[in-house]
Parts: sequence; structure tokens; C-alpha cells
Amino acid sequence: MEFDPQLIDQKATYKLLTGAVIPRPIGWISTVSAEGVPNLAPFSFFNAVGEDPPHVLFSTVRTNNSNKDTLNNVLATGQFVVNMVVEAIVEQMNTTSQAVSPEVDEFALAGLTPLPSVKVKAPRVKESPIQMECELVHHYTLEDHKHGGATIIIGRVILFHVDESVLLDDFKINMETYKPVARLAGSNYSKLGEIFSIKRG
Repeated sequence: MEFDPQLIDQKATYKLLTGAVIPRPIGWISTVSAEGVPNLAPFSFFNAVGEDPPHVLFSTVRTNNSNKDTLNNVLATGQFVVNMVVEAIVEQMNTTSQAVSPEVDEFALAGLTPLPSVKVKAPRVKESPIQMECELVHHYTLEDHKHGGATIIIGRVILFHVDESVLLDDFKINMETYKPVARLAGSNYSKLGEIFSIKRG
């Protein structure tokens, strides 16, 4: 079957896209407003986009042409932190996905511990074993949208925080102790599952 995104409704397009492109890493983005209010929210349109220098990308939808607090904060401060989601804190991550007013502190809402960052103003999630302090490099709002579209954020990683419990020799990450969680479709998530290796030809 074939589906033209111009001819089906937005919900159908969303289901096809998020059901097909799986699993997706979760970018748990912490920011701070210009007034100093911390914010924390998960984004499943997220990934790394290069290492020389290291950059990450996430996008946030603009429902009814309205920015989420995360986007407003990044545009106002030019900074954010990516906190990686693992099995032990997936429930807290889900709590921070709620739509709440800008003055609500999601760290407190989810019972998480904010840690001061070193190079950016946004706090980090202590319970996350890997955190990346980032500076905004570029943002772009998708064109030709029907309901607000989405804004892509590209940030340069300026400092990594990696807990010793998930770090092996030679800067390798220990998959057995890291235990990341990935986003699927709907309310579904996944763990790593079976791991296999294929050597490059």
C-alpha cells in the first residue's frame, strides 16, 4: 500500500512514521528559562549527528503553532543538557512528559535531583548515568506545516558527564550496566534485548 502524507491526516502520518522508525533514543532535555525556572522534558525525535566536533539533534513539535517550554528556553539561553534515559528512571521520565505550566519544576514533579552543570546554566539529572552539556548551534522550523510543524535543534556537546558505573576502558560504554531505554510507538518502549555483532567488510 502507498500513503501520500499530503492526502492522509496528521495522526495517520505520525503513526506510520513513529511506528516504522524504531527504536529511537530518548533525549531527556533539561533547560532553564530566562527567569531561572528549570524545565525537563523527553523527546523521541533525537539522535547524535556527528563527533568532529560532537553534535546532537532533537526536534520539538509546535502544536497549534505554539512553542513548548523547552524550545522557548533553548532559544532564550542558547543552552541545554541531554540526560540519557535508563531503565531505573523510565517512570520519572514519563512523569516529565506531562503538559504543565511553565512555572512548574519537572525535577520536583518527578522526584529527581538537579545537579549544577559546569559550562551551561541548565541543571543536569543526577539519576541519569550520562549527561551532555550543549550549546545551541542551529535551529530550523519545518516549512509547509498544517498545525505548527516542528522545530529542529542542533547543539554542540561541550562537556560529557559519564558515571563510572557505565564506563569501560578506552572510553567505551558498558551496555550491561548502562541499560538504555528506547522509544517505540504509542505508549511502548524497549530495552536493548539481544545484541549481535557484524564486522565491517
